[in-house]
This record gives sequence, C-alpha cells and structure tokens, in this order.
Amino acid sequence: MRQTFTSKVVGPHFERLCRDWARWYAAPETLGGYQSRVGSGTINDRSGRMLLKADVVVLAQSDASHPEVLCVGEAKWNTVLTPGHLERLARTRDLLRDHPAARASDRTRLALFSGAGFSDDLRDLASGRPDIALIGLDRLYHGE
Repeated sequence: MRQTFTSKVVGPHFERLCRDWARWYAAPETLGGYQSRVGSGTINDRSGRMLLKADVVVLAQSDASHPEVLCVGEAKWNTVLTPGHLERLARTRDLLRDHPAARASDRTRLALFSGAGFSDDLRDLASGRPDIALIGLDRLYHGE
C-alpha cells in the first residue's frame, strides 16, 4: 500500500506544491522572468513514440499570441534526480520550440524539483549553468 500511496497521493501533491512555489514564491531570476501562468502538461515526442510530461510549466507575462515558456520542470518526491532526468527535460524544451500554443527558447530554464536530492553527476552538470535550477526541500521552504 505504501508504494501506491506514494505514487497516487504523495507524488501528485508534491508536484502541486512545486507549481505553487513556482507561481507564488520563486524569484524571477530562478524562472528567467516574471510568470503569468503556471501549470503542467504533456507533449508528444514522435521520434521516441512517447508522451513527455512536464510537472511544472511556467509561461511569461506576454501579449503575444504564442507566450514564451520561461521554465519547464520535473518534480519527484522520492527519487534522487540524475542526468537522465535532465536529458528528458531538455528534450521536452526542444519539442516546445515549435509548439503552436507556447514557445520555448534557449532562455527557457530547466527546473528539477526533488524531495530526495540530486546525484553528484547532476550537481556537476548544473554548476555554472544558469539555465538549470536544482530545487530541493530547502529552497521550496525558503523561497527564491
């Protein structure tokens, strides 16, 4: 029962908490600008024949017909995130570059949210890269 509870209740609740944080508490520097809407979504990856899910999607304040995607994120409560998670998120950003409703760009940030932490390899990849934000419990509870 514990595994089912974690995947069906705790996981979705953590994802919602991450979206709330992005909407109300994240600094514009973290997201790459001022947000107007925060949600989640999926996009079809035809080359891999699968759906890619983004737990957090942040759109910029804009009057344009195609709002800019400021940030896409993945949230995992009970998983140590690795470079593989970052690669899937980067693929999602690439697919959003030509999306008809909202457009990603090189400025679109990749945010990884984790309740269990980040691998050393992922921390090394993220260091010195302003387009990658690693957000653990300490940041979720203290803002920025």
